[in-house]
Amino acid sequence: MSETIERIKCLIIGSGPAGYTAAIYASRAELKPVLYTGLEPGGQLTTTTEVDNFPGYPDGVDGPTMMVHLQNQAERFGTDVRLGMVTAVTLSDEVGGIHKVIVDGSKQIEAETIIISTGATAKYLGIESEQRLIGGGVSACATCDGFFYRKQDVVVVGAGDTAAEEATYLSNICKTVTILVRKDYMRASKAMQKRVNNTKNLTVLFNTEIDEVLGESVVEGVRVKNNKTGEKKVIDVTGVFIAIGHKPNTGLFNGVLDMDDVGYIITKGKSTKTNLPGVFACGDVQDKEYRQAVTAAGTGCMAALDSERYLGALK
Repeated sequence: MSETIERIKCLIIGSGPAGYTAAIYASRAELKPVLYTGLEPGGQLTTTTEVDNFPGYPDGVDGPTMMVHLQNQAERFGTDVRLGMVTAVTLSDEVGGIHKVIVDGSKQIEAETIIISTGATAKYLGIESEQRLIGGGVSACATCDGFFYRKQDVVVVGAGDTAAEEATYLSNICKTVTILVRKDYMRASKAMQKRVNNTKNLTVLFNTEIDEVLGESVVEGVRVKNNKTGEKKVIDVTGVFIAIGHKPNTGLFNGVLDMDDVGYIITKGKSTKTNLPGVFACGDVQDKEYRQAVTAAGTGCMAALDSERYLGALK
């Protein structure tokens, strides 16, 4: 364990649109933020080939490039961006208390405020062909990537409300949408199931799982298997949307911060305040409704402002 303890005003845990936007605002407020990127600098957007719906990019931009732009902007205002992983936290429950953090198992940091922007990780099926084609036709966000599959045939994997919502959204853009459901029923609400059933270009295949995603560099189809009969068949599609949920990256804060039943950090009202003073959460780690780069950036701004106001009230 390092013997030197660093003391800072504002520590940002996690990069991505939320973390970098928080850094931009915190830097301009003279909070001298330190941002640790985590294991995936730039977050989920680094796996996205094209971002077409973030304001300010009229011709679109690829995800990694956009994250470099955000990082450069944060650093221009003085953010100290560091590669590293926060591995342990001890959070104070007192107003004006100091929060203690361990980075990479050894470096000790004391922070007056902490902004958590660790995001959420999309759940995937885990088969080799799916993983290989992420960004080449396999996506976990229809709102983000559906535009690129206009008038094309796609499949959605999942059985809950998220899958039903993604499928009906895609039905307005794509030629046909096929939902693959592993069991013989959908878990989606009755209202969402009714919407699915009333959508003409949307088909549901029950007891059906993906055996393999076909294609070398881009999706050219899926081979599916009926888990009751064992029958396999190929469906010609160009897009595969996985809608089996997300897992918020909140393991560090279990038992310390208030969370909902699936692990998203609960923030107070329209703020980014958590149940502990001086600790704020922004982006996908506290948002399971929208999960967009632009909404994450918005809450990053809010977290920096909340942090600045918190520190100002202590003076």
